[in-house]
Amino acid sequence: MEQGGKLRYALSGAAAGLTNGFFGGGGGSVLVPLLTRVCGLSQRQAFATSVAVILPLCVLSAAIYLFRGGLDIMAALPYLIGGAAGGWLGGKWFRGMNMPWLRRLFGLLLLYGGVRCFLP
Repeated sequence: MEQGGKLRYALSGAAAGLTNGFFGGGGGSVLVPLLTRVCGLSQRQAFATSVAVILPLCVLSAAIYLFRGGLDIMAALPYLIGGAAGGWLGGKWFRGMNMPWLRRLFGLLLLYGGVRCFLP
């Protein structure tokens, strides 16, 4: 990979990390479009890479929130268990998923999140 490619990847990761740190999540919603448009990855590679990148970013963000007193691990535990089950199931379905449909579902998820940000 040439030097410019490494820089684009690093800047894309920085944008995802900044989003995760600012909002406590959502780095994947920034990273997937950056990986496809800026870094040239296929849609399937971008989704898979995003998952691999977001895990350590989420762990880091959670540790910062924990040390600053903003995270109740026991309250988060049911969500962690449900999220792990959903992640496993989604990973199984991912391989056979039609990419245009996956893009549409991702777009709907982003729209839903955007609308929820503006509604009380």
